[in-house]
Amino acid sequence: MRHTIVAGNWKMHKNAAETQQFVNDLIENMPNGKEVEVIIAPPFTNLLIATQTLEHTNIGVAAQNMHQAEGGAFTGEISADMLKSVGVNTVILGHSERRQYFKETNALLANKVDTALRHNMRVIFCVGEELNDRKNKQHLNVVYYQLKDSLFHLPKSAWNNIVLAYEPVWAIGTGETATPEQAQEMHQYIREQIAIQYDKEVAENTSILYGGSVKPENSKEIFSKPDVDGGLIGGAALKVEDFVNIINNG
Repeated sequence: MRHTIVAGNWKMHKNAAETQQFVNDLIENMPNGKEVEVIIAPPFTNLLIATQTLEHTNIGVAAQNMHQAEGGAFTGEISADMLKSVGVNTVILGHSERRQYFKETNALLANKVDTALRHNMRVIFCVGEELNDRKNKQHLNVVYYQLKDSLFHLPKSAWNNIVLAYEPVWAIGTGETATPEQAQEMHQYIREQIAIQYDKEVAENTSILYGGSVKPENSKEIFSKPDVDGGLIGGAALKVEDFVNIINNG
């Protein structure tokens, strides 16, 4: 069912002690009565701390990445089973930084999605264009093929475990932000493509998050758009006060 989600992607930030402090502070400052699903995505080393501390709360924990293989000689990688064993049932896949720095392709990501779903995990799947794509008016095509090549092979039932996150790459860590109207345009387009590939019911039940430099100051306006169902938050998710303010705007 489509609902509002605010997820914090910590990237390569916070050690174990900092994670424990953040989680404790977040529990203490969580707003009451907000119908918003809250998720944090710490680094691999801190997932167990997070899941154990948050076990009896409404705050979820996601991994930032996952290998597509069940196991084997893949030094430094983490499998779905390993994540599940420490209580993690959600994984972020396809983030623009994974695509850019680690050369993850649409085909590879399709394999990762398949593996996650086989383990009954929920996937937060990221799509988005670079600045040149938008300047050349190719941004819709780029996002369409990211969806088509990595997700549109899935059966209709699999979409119960898919959340999408649109992240304009040119607005990540740059201080630039897509206007609320630009975010709405892409979110609406994504929903339309899902409806064409599957049906309107799947499209309307899929949460689509915005992930491009969301801050307390701009989150309320962005989240107010009809096809924006919350955010995948980067830098602002590293400070409890900022993160809670964004949750309050959800």
